[in-house]
Amino acid sequence: MACFGREFNLSISTKNKQLRKYIISNNRIRAKEVRLIDEKGEQLGIVSLVDALRKSREAGLDLIQVTEKVVPPVCKITEYGKYAYQLGKKDKKQPSKGGELKSIRLTFGISQHDMETRAKTAKKFLDQGSKIRIEMRLRGREKALGQFATEKIKKFLEIVNAETPTKIEKELKRQPRGLTMIVAKQ
Repeated sequence: MACFGREFNLSISTKNKQLRKYIISNNRIRAKEVRLIDEKGEQLGIVSLVDALRKSREAGLDLIQVTEKVVPPVCKITEYGKYAYQLGKKDKKQPSKGGELKSIRLTFGISQHDMETRAKTAKKFLDQGSKIRIEMRLRGREKALGQFATEKIKKFLEIVNAETPTKIEKELKRQPRGLTMIVAKQ
């Protein structure tokens, strides 16, 4: 069923912003000539807007402007609702999992078992393709015992390297609140 002159408001929310896309269809297309694609996906070439609208009405479908970045704009004869659904589905694709920076926080008094548990978590993150930030927050008197904290982080790295070979992206660095380093899979 053709719906002439209707505008679709597709609202896609990302982390902080909300994008709005408008589907320009039928009588809202402003170009004099369009590059036409029929319902079967075959290119019919450059035709006038009046002829394109007539062909879409004959087929009982809508004329939808796919892109306006080229001159003349590309228009397709298709069902409006189906196109809007496919466009929304395409925009809501899941982001890729790899390449993120994950954080693993160690404490000053961490036990051997807890360190092994966190190493398993680190292995899982590395297998996904993520980088790992290893953090050890130091509070109060712990800041004076920085050498002991460094040894704990090195011991943690040995456990992680036993399961998955890693490379150091950013060396161990002392910061005001503790120690941090970034590790990635080799």
